[in-house]
Amino acid sequence: MSVGRSVERSMKMYQRAGELIPGWTQLISRRASQFASGVSPVYAERAKGARFTDVDGNEYLDMMNAVSAVILGHADDVVDGAVKEQIDRGSMYTLNGPLEIELAEELVDTIPSAEMVRYAKAGGETCALAARIVRGTTGKDIILFCGYHGWHDWYQSANYLVDPESGEYPFAGIEPIGVPRVLAGTAVPFTYGDLDMLSDLLKKYEGQVAAVMMEPARSELPPPGYLESVKRLAHEHDALLVFDEVSCGWRLRIGGIQELTGVTPDVTTLAKAMSNGYAMGAVVGSRDAMAPAAAMFVSSTFWSDNVGLAAALTTIRELKRRNSEPFFDSMGELVKKTINDALASTGLPAACVGLSYNPALSFDLPDPELIPIASTLFVQEMSRRGIFTATSFRVTMAHTEKDIRQLGEAAAEVFALIKSGLDRGSMADLLECDPKKEPFRRLVR
Repeated sequence: MSVGRSVERSMKMYQRAGELIPGWTQLISRRASQFASGVSPVYAERAKGARFTDVDGNEYLDMMNAVSAVILGHADDVVDGAVKEQIDRGSMYTLNGPLEIELAEELVDTIPSAEMVRYAKAGGETCALAARIVRGTTGKDIILFCGYHGWHDWYQSANYLVDPESGEYPFAGIEPIGVPRVLAGTAVPFTYGDLDMLSDLLKKYEGQVAAVMMEPARSELPPPGYLESVKRLAHEHDALLVFDEVSCGWRLRIGGIQELTGVTPDVTTLAKAMSNGYAMGAVVGSRDAMAPAAAMFVSSTFWSDNVGLAAALTTIRELKRRNSEPFFDSMGELVKKTINDALASTGLPAACVGLSYNPALSFDLPDPELIPIASTLFVQEMSRRGIFTATSFRVTMAHTEKDIRQLGEAAAEVFALIKSGLDRGSMADLLECDPKKEPFRRLVR
């Protein structure tokens, strides 16, 4: 496999971005430091199906897929066709468009918790909207949460509960700079799986908790009975249950983790994959939880632009038409088997584990400080071989078994390289960049 790729233009553009854009990129996960800076590309100029081409002209098999926002494949013909037709009719009307109602009906038919719907444009925005709605509906202020729910003040205020320098809990690597300190104590984290902790917090803040908000799953399914117990505890304390399915929704089940587990929350936040790369999000929930939002000031011109509505409506219908659920199950399991076979062939102590829609590498190295080095070396060498990936893998419906064979062949070469460096005690010498650091830590498995 070729290992002679240059990303010179990408890096020059990134340097220029640093002079114009605070933080270089709009999404932290797209910063060069999150991959192999100087080896991995930072800017792409086009994408189609399971691949993209960077600004230096290099083509990559994409295993990131816009941090899971692309689910059918880049530039899907059916979704893009629906969007182009809608653009010809008008991307934004002076009046409301009928697609607002049509998509709402589709969501009510698809998501178990959905009886009413409000729209937004991104995952963090849907979580902020849900926070407003549950506080307004219950008349209470505190939200107990578990997981990552965006950048907005309501959520980031939780980092005032601990020493931001330690970053130990709740968010490693995120300082609440610019967040009003007066919000401290209005969002309180709990640990995934710890029912005693959640129960104690509900008792501590008795009568003050508006909702329990959580990612119901990420890399593992919840233990049997866990989500049922969370719902019971929330309702016993007159709090609403909110599932953040921005990241975990659509792939395992089109109706989300709630469809898979049979646990229906009061409110659900949705975004990312629901529109195959177009900006669209939604907050859905029961009539009791959502109807009071009619009296709340939640309003935005672009929440109902026709492009996002058309993309989401078409994407959801295409997931159903293409029988997506068994595809993601089988293709995800194929990725895990392929990576694990590559690991076994080299003897590198690691495993590919997790749910089929987002399996990930787990290194079992003698020194934990070697893990960031091994992770970065994997990203670096996969990139040199034409595969853009982190240490986790997100397939789309455009990926084929041939693509996964390519992934496995490259991974086998890279694992052998990492193993040789590990055996010689010189793994760090193989790096051509600084070890990547996780920008923040989630509170959900």
